[in-house]
Amino acid sequence: MAESRKFTTFPASASIQVPPRFKRPTAIHTALVLGTIMVSIHAFHGTELGTMTVIELLEMPGNIGRLLGEMFPPSLATLPKIWPAVLQTLQMCLVGTVLGIACSIPLGFFAAKNLTPGRLPYFLSRSLLSLCRTIPDMVWAILFVIIVGLGPLAGMLTLLMDTLGFAGRFFAEAFEEVETEPHEALASIGATASGSFFSVTLPSAMPTCINTSLFSLERAVQSSVVLGLVGAGGIGMLLEEPMTWHQYQQATTVIITIFILLVAVEQASALLRKHVLN
Repeated sequence: MAESRKFTTFPASASIQVPPRFKRPTAIHTALVLGTIMVSIHAFHGTELGTMTVIELLEMPGNIGRLLGEMFPPSLATLPKIWPAVLQTLQMCLVGTVLGIACSIPLGFFAAKNLTPGRLPYFLSRSLLSLCRTIPDMVWAILFVIIVGLGPLAGMLTLLMDTLGFAGRFFAEAFEEVETEPHEALASIGATASGSFFSVTLPSAMPTCINTSLFSLERAVQSSVVLGLVGAGGIGMLLEEPMTWHQYQQATTVIITIFILLVAVEQASALLRKHVLN
């Protein structure tokens, strides 16, 4: 026997609500859209994309194919130098990240509005974090190469500054998101600011800090590849010479190694994040 099905009926007078449509743009919105379009068109012209001829566009696939033909098969002549460069890269990234995280915790404390002891420490710590974050890695690398010379020390110091600017900001925001009631309870029984920080704030923000630390390590490995091109150590230094002398088969070997290294670090970071945070 077939089951009876009930259908919902609406009275004829019931009004059906139509999903909201886009609001009618105002004159300011229209002007902003038109301005964005004009700036984009000018940018196309500035990058020479808008001035390319049909012949130049048709030549691009051939140039790409010729480059790939010169890159493959990869050369095995660079293999003896690969492992020392990979080891140096990992050491440089690990030390730079660890030192950067260690310095980011106290800076994050002073940069958090609910924890900082005054306006001056807050302003100084925020300014330092902004300085580390706004200056590009390549500029830091060039400065440290001038100061300490070529090699992994310059790369490690560069990664330290990069980690400091990246992690310090997220640490400060994580500390600000911690509820203030436990701090007030500890302060009422005479606990110091540092005691409350290590007893309440840091444990509560620990998952975010761990996530940020692991992402900082991934960023450090990615950045170290580029830093080597200016002499700041790591596997990037192996890529400079073959690219300069158009030895593309040797460059392919280094590029494949860099790809494997980045994938391995990302997978290891994801595995650590899964086991530590769950």
